[in-house]
Amino acid sequence: MEDDLFELDGVEAANKYEGWQGAIADYFKFDEYRANFRTEILAGLTTFMTMAYILVVNPLILSNAIFLQTPKDLFGELVFSTALSAAIGTLAMAVLAKYPFAMAPGMGMNAFFAFSVVLGLKFDWQLALGCVLIEGGIFFVLTITDIRRHLITAVPDCIKTGTTAGIGLFLAYIGLSGNIEEGGAGLIIADAVTKTAFGSFRQPATILAAFGILMTVFFMTRRIRGALLWGILGTAILGWIFGIAKPPTSIFAFPALPTHIFGQAFVGLSKVNGNNFLDFLSVMLVFLFVDIFDTIGTLAGVGKQAGYINERGELPRANDALMADAIGTVAGSVLGVSTVTTYVESAAGVSEGGKTGFTAVVVSILFLVALVFSPVFAAIPAFATAPALVVIGVLMMTGISNIRWDDFTESLPAFMTIFLIPFGFSIAAGLSVGIILYVAMKLFRGRTSEVSLVTWILALIFIARFIFVTLRFG
Repeated sequence: MEDDLFELDGVEAANKYEGWQGAIADYFKFDEYRANFRTEILAGLTTFMTMAYILVVNPLILSNAIFLQTPKDLFGELVFSTALSAAIGTLAMAVLAKYPFAMAPGMGMNAFFAFSVVLGLKFDWQLALGCVLIEGGIFFVLTITDIRRHLITAVPDCIKTGTTAGIGLFLAYIGLSGNIEEGGAGLIIADAVTKTAFGSFRQPATILAAFGILMTVFFMTRRIRGALLWGILGTAILGWIFGIAKPPTSIFAFPALPTHIFGQAFVGLSKVNGNNFLDFLSVMLVFLFVDIFDTIGTLAGVGKQAGYINERGELPRANDALMADAIGTVAGSVLGVSTVTTYVESAAGVSEGGKTGFTAVVVSILFLVALVFSPVFAAIPAFATAPALVVIGVLMMTGISNIRWDDFTESLPAFMTIFLIPFGFSIAAGLSVGIILYVAMKLFRGRTSEVSLVTWILALIFIARFIFVTLRFG
C-alpha cells in the first residue's frame, strides 16, 4: 500500500508540472510511467555514481595504447573524450529511446582495443579507431534495416531472464572482486589453487566494503529513498576519513581538450592498404560482433528487469535504443575512444526508481559536470560502489523463478547463460552460448517448431563468431 501511495503521488506531481517542467514531463511521459522529477534525478545520480569509475579506468586502459611519446601522456585528453562520448551516447538514448539507460566506452572492449589490438597485433592506434568508426557506421545500417531489433525479439524468454540474472551476478562479482591495489573491495580474490577465494579482513578496504554492504542493506530495509546512492557516498566518505582511500585533492580541475586524438579515426582509415586490410577487417568484425550482442544482452536484461519487455518478448522503441548505441559508438571513435555501449550499471538507476529517459538526461549532464569536478568523482574508490552492485545483483535475480526449471530444454540454456556471463566476464559470451544451447536442445528433443527462424539464424551467427574469433585470435 505504501508503494502504491508513492506511485500515485508521482502521478499527481506529474499532472501539476507547468512550463518547461511540464514540457519535460510530457515528453518523457511521466504520467504513463508514474514518474516524478525527484525520483528520476535520484536515479540518474545513482547510475552515474556506479559508473563514474569509467572516467578514470577507461583513460588508464586506453592510455597504454593511445599516446604520443610515452604511455599516459594523453591521459587528460582521454578523460575529456571519455566523459563527452558518454554524455553524447547517453543523451541520444534519453532523447531517442526515452529509456533510463546510460552509455559510455565499454569495459572489456577498451582492454581488447589497447592490449589485444594495438599492443598485441601491433596495430596503429589511429587504425584501431578507424575500425571502431566503421563498426559504428555498420550499426546505423543494421538499425535502419530493422535487423538489430529482430535480434532482440529472437532471444527466447528463458535466455532474457537468464541474461538479467547473469548481469546481476556479473555486477555483484565486479563489485566484490575489485583489486585491493586499485581501490577494490577484495572480498573475492584470485587464488592459484582454487582460482578464486574469499578475501581477508586484514585489508581495511575489505572491511569497509563489507560495512558498506550492511549500511546499504539497512537503508534498503528501512525503505530510505536513495539507499544505493547514500550507500556509495557513505562508504566513500568513511574511506576518505580513515585514510583507506585518497580524498579529492581539489574540487575543480578541467582536463585537456582532445586536440591530439579528435578525428584521428579518419586518419586511421587513410592508412588502410593491401597489406593490413585483412587484419583491419578482422579487428572490425570482432568489435562488431561483441558490441552488437553485448548491447542486445544488456538491453534485454536490464529492459526485462525494468519491465519494458512486452508479452511478445519485444523491447518497445528498440530501434531507437540501438540507434543511440550507434551514435555513441561513432561519436566515441571520432573523439578518440573505443566502442561506446549501453552500461549494465543502468540497473542501479532502474532499481532506484528511474523509469524514463529523464534519468538518462541527468546521467548525461553529470558526465559533463564531471569534467569540472573530476577530482571529486575520481576520488570515489571502487570499494564504495561494491554495496550498490551487490544489492542490484540481488534485485536482478528475482526473475529466475519464472524459468521453467522442469524443462531441460529451457533450464540448461538459461543456467549456462547465468553462469557464463559473470565467470566468462562477458555478456556476449553468456548470451551466445545460451542461444546456441537453446536451439540445440530444442533440436535434440524434436521441438524445433518452438524455435523461430530468426533464432536459428542468430544461433548460426554465434557459432560463426566463435569459429572466427578462435581462428583469428586464438
